Amino acid sequence: MAEADRIPRVLVVDDEPNIRELVQVALKFHGCTVSTAANGTDAIRQAEATLPDLIVLDVMLPDIDGFEVCRRLRAAGNEVPVIFLTARDTSSDTVTGLAIGGDDYVTKPFSVEALVARVRAVLRRASRSAPAQPGDQDGTLRAGDLELDESRWMVRRAGTPVELSPTEFRLLAYLMRHQGRVLTRAQLLENVWGWDYAGESQIVETYVSYLRRKLDPLGPPLIHTQRGVGYSLRLPEHAAAHRAHQATQTWQQDPGTGQPEHGPQGIPPGGPGAPEPGGPGAPESGRQGAEPGRQGAEPGSQ
Repeated sequence: MAEADRIPRVLVVDDEPNIRELVQVALKFHGCTVSTAANGTDAIRQAEATLPDLIVLDVMLPDIDGFEVCRRLRAAGNEVPVIFLTARDTSSDTVTGLAIGGDDYVTKPFSVEALVARVRAVLRRASRSAPAQPGDQDGTLRAGDLELDESRWMVRRAGTPVELSPTEFRLLAYLMRHQGRVLTRAQLLENVWGWDYAGESQIVETYVSYLRRKLDPLGPPLIHTQRGVGYSLRLPEHAAAHRAHQATQTWQQDPGTGQPEHGPQGIPPGGPGAPEPGGPGAPESGRQGAEPGRQGAEPGSQ
């Protein structure tokens, strides 16, 4: 979107659901990650929590108007670019919006194509002048020996370049940006593909498989499946700790009895001193169950 080299985060704020959805779909189609808010209070909260790259902000909101939202953000030191939306086509409103720190002004009704073009232009200007963020001075995401450079559209693992398709790149970037968290298929569909329905969830598995084929030969697996939930990107030591934690919480079941075969960390049921089934100290009937098998082998050994 911004120079086609990264995935911008855009917050769309409007109290009219149809406009929110229209703008959200259009921006997702053009490669943005989009969140929405229906009022000024929620807009301020999301702007502080998610740090969007741009806000499309309606002026006429039910609680705090868009101008006041912008004033409060600027007073708090938040310089996120803002494009105002308004049904009032007056020069005074335009001057007010730009004077308090707005970057552009679009009048309703508007052309979706024109709004997308303005979003692109503002993001382009912002990307040229934005200071580097702490811990991300070179625009590179890192997870162990895996590096993803959003500004150059490059991926390396253990110093080896990895060629990715645009969709693979966006999926990996989203996983790295949220590394350590389990992301549901719905979240991945919405934020990588822009689909908010579950009917095409198989495509997530397909592209995760593509990434694993390209990344796993170069080092330990990084993308892990949480069965029935989704996927997460975790460093090897974190993945091992996660598996160990799951092992202590889950008892393996004996297929014959449905009872726990081993407790946490492989301790037999009944405690550390309890005998294994069929082992020394087990009831005689437990050991006799193996006798026919042994006797059946005797003729062949004679």
